[in-house]
Amino acid sequence: MQFGIFSVGDVTPDPTTGRTPTERERIKAMVAIALKAEEVGLDVFATGEHHNPPFVPSSPTTMLGYVAARTEKLILSTSTTLITTNDPVKIAEDFAMLQHLADGRVDLMMGRGNTGPVYPWFGKDIREGINLAIENYALLHRLWREDVVNWEGKFRTPLQGFTSTPRPLDGVAPFVWHGSIRSPEIAEQAAYYGDGFFHNNIFWPADHTKRMVELYRSRYAHYGHGTPEQAIVGLGGQVFMRRNSQDAVREFRPYFDVAPVYGHGPSLEEFTDQTPLTVGSPQQVIEKTLSFREYAGDYQRQLFLVDHAGLPLKTVLEQLDMLGEEVVPVLREEFAKGRPAEVPQAPTHTSLLKAKEAAV
Repeated sequence: MQFGIFSVGDVTPDPTTGRTPTERERIKAMVAIALKAEEVGLDVFATGEHHNPPFVPSSPTTMLGYVAARTEKLILSTSTTLITTNDPVKIAEDFAMLQHLADGRVDLMMGRGNTGPVYPWFGKDIREGINLAIENYALLHRLWREDVVNWEGKFRTPLQGFTSTPRPLDGVAPFVWHGSIRSPEIAEQAAYYGDGFFHNNIFWPADHTKRMVELYRSRYAHYGHGTPEQAIVGLGGQVFMRRNSQDAVREFRPYFDVAPVYGHGPSLEEFTDQTPLTVGSPQQVIEKTLSFREYAGDYQRQLFLVDHAGLPLKTVLEQLDMLGEEVVPVLREEFAKGRPAEVPQAPTHTSLLKAKEAAV
């Protein structure tokens, strides 16, 4: 399994001090968090994509290219690439370029985002969200796999004899995860292409996640890519840890109460009871994360959200130390126990290249 972190890149006031970081400070903090992730032995750093305040990551490949130059092993990913409002041609070019710069340590997660106004900002209609996701990805999939593309669709101008450059590294397209919290059409899309399905798993109860993952697994098998158990699944999660669980709850509560994504709603206790959010000791994080397998099966990637809601950088880096030293080593060992041999590992550029060479 791969373990890592994802960031939404929010610029949120620290409720305990009232101070709001500058955009530069937040961007630099995200880089520091990525570097720390590699230092403590995590596998993946993923950044979101947003084009509105209070978020800063409007150009994921710029950030990931900078991080690539300062890391050696870390897989660089997105936790959302807006397939609906970005031009598929530009996505194809940007991520192929990043592939070359990062020596293949790149994948990406397609998503529609959760900000409705972004559609008209980029000349799109939110009512066409699902159709945009389907058509744009169909084109992107071809651009990475065909040297010359002739194409015509509904949402952009036709292409005639077009070649996207640079070509994917070693002729291997970046691995794609399709991320969705609530849309079965996206689970279907991931299954159709034999791509990965990522369920963010931070807002919804376990029974909803179970239904979405089972739908993807069954359709993955329907399209002939393998058994349901061989489908490629990723999950999100949220954690805040201290050695003593009471200390964790006391320290995190003011951040939870005003967080942009769920503040002013259910209580911290209600949210931790009903969703995968874990606020407590490292052992509690281990136990709750291991329980994900009960409803998602043996899966390939686990990403944690640790740096939102105004948490200071020092605190986030402490969370990463605990993840790397106390939590992830145990998770690696426990998730490996009883894992069937036919369940694949998370795809990497190396494994995809070997598969391509073996098929020739």
